[in-house]
Amino acid sequence: MLINDYCLRNIMDSFLKQFKQILITAMVMLFIAPVIAQIKHPTPAPAKHPQSSQQKEFFRLAAQANVKFIYPNGFREIKAPKDEDFSFDYALELPGKAFEIWFRIKSEKADWASYERAQNAPNTQQANPDSAYNDLAKTYATAFTGDQKYFVTIIPHDVLARYNADAGKSYLLTLLDLPETKSYKYALLITLQKNHTGTILAVCFTNDKGPEFFKNINKAGNCLKFKS
Repeated sequence: MLINDYCLRNIMDSFLKQFKQILITAMVMLFIAPVIAQIKHPTPAPAKHPQSSQQKEFFRLAAQANVKFIYPNGFREIKAPKDEDFSFDYALELPGKAFEIWFRIKSEKADWASYERAQNAPNTQQANPDSAYNDLAKTYATAFTGDQKYFVTIIPHDVLARYNADAGKSYLLTLLDLPETKSYKYALLITLQKNHTGTILAVCFTNDKGPEFFKNINKAGNCLKFKS
């Protein structure tokens, strides 16, 4: 955690450098801190929550993509947006914290079956489904920001392994002032992909991208991962 403390004490005035340091902090809080916490203090069993129709559908989609979801403690389910620009499967908030997470899960299995059939068909070309997570993330990042000016980081392989993922990226976004996003100012978009299997996309919203934001992310850092 020394790297995290150093970043927080020495955030630069430069816009780009500030984003780089904040993103490093996010990676530490989101991926490393939960592992350390589990070593020192075993995570208690999550409280049971009555299943809503939204959660039942989310679990169905998760099962299709071989994804495991554990309800994070302290969070409350809210209605996920489903419209032309922002379509998500599930959403949570931290009451009283001005912090939300929206989730989308996409199975690649049907796309892979179609892709394999296309390889044996003459004069037929189809994009590799394992690369589709890049386009999905860029589409959402552009919709949230109104342009393509955002900072992107490739998630390291050792971090991906903790989520049984094969690839992934994170995007630090300064948001448009939109009613759909409840006028939140900033977001961290995280995407994880497992070959031939599926994609997880999570967007964390805040009005303050300081250390409290990443502490809130850390509380939900282990709620989704691909099954081994």
